[in-house]
Amino acid sequence: MRNRFEQELESLKNSLLEMGGLIERAIELAVLALRNQDAAAARRAVAFDQEINEKERAIEHLCLKLLLQQQPVAADLRLISASLKMITDMERIGDQAADISEITLRLTGRPYIKKMVHIPQMAAASSKMVRQSIDAFVSGDLALAGEIVRMDDEVDRLFCVVRDDLVRLIREDAQNGEQAMDLLMVAKYFERIGDHAVNLAEWVIFSITGHHPKD
Repeated sequence: MRNRFEQELESLKNSLLEMGGLIERAIELAVLALRNQDAAAARRAVAFDQEINEKERAIEHLCLKLLLQQQPVAADLRLISASLKMITDMERIGDQAADISEITLRLTGRPYIKKMVHIPQMAAASSKMVRQSIDAFVSGDLALAGEIVRMDDEVDRLFCVVRDDLVRLIREDAQNGEQAMDLLMVAKYFERIGDHAVNLAEWVIFSITGHHPKD
């Protein structure tokens, strides 16, 4: 009976890895679309959101099955509970990647008022945080989870750079205002992705230690 339970826990971890991979791909497509003003890539990124939602529902079903049928002990219960919390943040990351791509679709065909430098850097940092959070969960790596929480400072710093640049561009020419607001929203979504990655890492810490950092 325990062997079967262990197999199902392993299946749960693999499913989280798969969901994480979908999210990473959605972010990659969103950045590609934004950088190249590629409407086709933007639409593919939006379409990923449905697949991410379906994966969330499948993982939720598996977690509830494990809770109801297996009567897990404390450590296993923490792992399953953390998984349920994590997929909520992961689903929201998928939503935000789709939101970024929706904005990109509005921006295609118009030259950018700002070079795509800092926003892709934000995307790369936040995507790395998501990936490493899932890796930390699967491997039970407490040190890595703690490092992810600290990595968010760089995403926040880049957001401030983008915000200040866009405010300056609006001051220089009010006609930049509409696109500046769109690009600011894109940067804000990437900042939120970083925040969700921090949430993931904190649930990893809970799954390992039994204590949530914000408690």
